[in-house]
Amino acid sequence: MRKSALTGAIVATLFSGIGSALAGPWEDGMVAYNRGDYVPAIRLFRPLAEAGNPKAQNQIGLMYRKGEGTAQSPARAFMWFSLAAKRGDAKAKAGLRDVSRTMTPGEISQARQMAQACEASNYRACEY
Repeated sequence: MRKSALTGAIVATLFSGIGSALAGPWEDGMVAYNRGDYVPAIRLFRPLAEAGNPKAQNQIGLMYRKGEGTAQSPARAFMWFSLAAKRGDAKAKAGLRDVSRTMTPGEISQARQMAQACEASNYRACEY
């Protein structure tokens, strides 16, 4: 009886670890985001975004737009949306259109310059 209980516990432990072993930073970030833990989420998304991942760039744009895990910033949201949109992310294109409606032409110009500097620096100069 003890042997089968021990075997069952080992098998359960092995199977419970499979899901977390397959999860990566994107999945972990989405779990945190959906839980409302925005600071850990943005910390997980940022390296992906800086590596050029358009889904992560869009997500960070959304978080800047809403002020989730960071100060609300339409200019930074525009910057991240534009980087993701440039890579073909449809959600980012929609986010870019939406956020630009709330910005002045000067703010849009500044945000475009931020996006260019970010991209030109290979994502090392993306925070202002």
